Amino acid sequence: MLCRALVLLAHALAACTAHAQGSLFKVPTRDGVVTTVFWEAAPKAHATVLLFPGGDGGFGKVQDGKASSGNFLVRSAPDFLAHGFNVAIFGRPSDTAALGWADRTEPHHMADVAKVLGFVKQKSSLPVWIVGTSRGTISATAMAIKVRDPAIAGLVLTSSVVRMATEGAVPRQNLQAIEIPVLIYHHTQDACLHCPASGAPLILKGLANAPVKKLMLVDGGAHPSGDACAGQHWHGFVGMEREAIQQITDWIKSPIP
Repeated sequence: MLCRALVLLAHALAACTAHAQGSLFKVPTRDGVVTTVFWEAAPKAHATVLLFPGGDGGFGKVQDGKASSGNFLVRSAPDFLAHGFNVAIFGRPSDTAALGWADRTEPHHMADVAKVLGFVKQKSSLPVWIVGTSRGTISATAMAIKVRDPAIAGLVLTSSVVRMATEGAVPRQNLQAIEIPVLIYHHTQDACLHCPASGAPLILKGLANAPVKKLMLVDGGAHPSGDACAGQHWHGFVGMEREAIQQITDWIKSPIP
């Protein structure tokens, strides 16, 4: 009996280890182009989040089965997993070193995004929620508008690009075309030039056909530092990451206005 118990324990530990690490994939997305994707499955998941980091894109090196970027969404991946969500993180295509403002609404980017969604669907048949932060909200919004797929369950925009003079800004896009639930999550003290909290209501106003839409302005966290548009400032919900993901995942599980 003791031997059998030890064998069962070993199998259980192996199963936990299998879920404890993610993997880097290179997904063919266009002729001669591959796009990096980080994937990690959650035990007993009930949905998948497809994350779009900000800045130039990417999720840093994958070390010990974890993506190393300090971006808000990337460093919060373990929290999404803990709440029962598979995690897919969109990286960068091999034909560019940076995803610029203009790139994120272009047909070649949407082609990459659509192929990555196909890869995610191969990994799991569960509903997919698109989640973007900062410059990643440009990509996430464009995807919700242009990539029509029944697997896409909803959209979450955090620290959205709302400055109308910024190319690709979320309120400048065809928001009326979005017909899925949308959560707009923004820190009241966001000091990034492109993402003032005062502009977030413009997104809500434009979502004329979203069946459910909510603007959640939050305050909290501690010790912002560095660039006001980077992940370690209010813009990246520094010091309140767990609370932020808790609120976001609670809403995803039960979208209400």
